[in-house]
Amino acid sequence: MALSYLTQPSIFFNISNVVRTLSMALYMGMLSACSQPTEPNVSAEQNTQNDQSLDQIKKQGMFRVAVFADNPPFGYVDSAGKPQGFDIALAKRVTKDLLGDENKVEFVVTVAANRVEFLKSGKADAVFASFSVTPERKQVVDFAQPYLKAALGIVSPKAKTITDIQQLEGKTLIVNKGSTSDIYFTKNYPKINLLKFEQNTDAFNALKDGRGDAISQDSTYALAWAAENPTFTAGIQQIGNQDFIAPAVKKGNSQLLNWLNTEISSLQKTGEIQKIYDQTLKPVYGGTVDAQVFLDVTPK
Repeated sequence: MALSYLTQPSIFFNISNVVRTLSMALYMGMLSACSQPTEPNVSAEQNTQNDQSLDQIKKQGMFRVAVFADNPPFGYVDSAGKPQGFDIALAKRVTKDLLGDENKVEFVVTVAANRVEFLKSGKADAVFASFSVTPERKQVVDFAQPYLKAALGIVSPKAKTITDIQQLEGKTLIVNKGSTSDIYFTKNYPKINLLKFEQNTDAFNALKDGRGDAISQDSTYALAWAAENPTFTAGIQQIGNQDFIAPAVKKGNSQLLNWLNTEISSLQKTGEIQKIYDQTLKPVYGGTVDAQVFLDVTPK
C-alpha cells in the first residue's frame, strides 16, 4: 500500500523554541499532519503485499521519527536547542543505516498520549519515544524488535519517601496521560488518585510543587531523574511487569517493520546499542546500575 506524505520542514532542528515553550514545538509538529488518500477496501493480505512503507521513506529521502523532547536522558532538548538522548542517538544510527546519513532524520515532537495517533495519521514514520510494548498497543501499532527493558518506578520526596505501594492509597500519584503508568495504576489500584499530565515537564513540576505525593514513570527514567534531583528518591525502583521498549510503526507497514527488526537485532549483536548506552545513559546511571538490567531484552 503506497503512502502519500506532505512535505514538511524539519521540526526538531529548529527546536530552540522548544526550550522556551515545548507546547509550541508540539503544535508545529501537529501542523505536519498528512492527508491520507482514499483507498479501496482490500484484504489484510493484499495490504501486506502492496506495502511500500520502506520504499516510500527512501524515495522521500527523510526518516520522520516521533520522539519526546522532555524525557532526559532518552529524548530531550539541550541548552543549545539540540536533540539529545538515547532514543535520539539510536534513531540517528538507524537513519544512517537506512538512508546513508544520520542527518536525514526528521524528529517530530510528541507526547505519550499522541504516539499512536502520530503513526495512524502519518505524521511520523516511526516512534522512538520510550514506547513500552503492551497487548493493547499491539492492537493498534506494530512494534519492532525491543531495544530496552523497564518496569515502573515510583519517585517521591526524600522527606516523605514512598517505599510501599500501599502507602499511596488515598493519596495522589502523578502520571503521564496515556502512559504505561496511567494504564497500570488505573487498572490495578483504584484507591490511588491519579493526577495526569500530557508532558513530563508539567508532571515533574507538579511533583516539585507538592501537588502529588509521588510520580510514576518507566524505571529507566525514574532512576535517572532521581539521580539528578537529590531531594527526591526512587523509593520503589520496580513495580509491575517488566516491559520491553521498542520502535513502533503504523499498523500494516510490514516492509518498514521487517527492516527495523533486522536493523535493531544487528545493532544489538554488534554492540552498537551498548555503545549508545555508554554514551547517553551510563553518565547518568554511573556504575551503580548494571547496563544489562536495561539492555537484556531476551524473553524470560
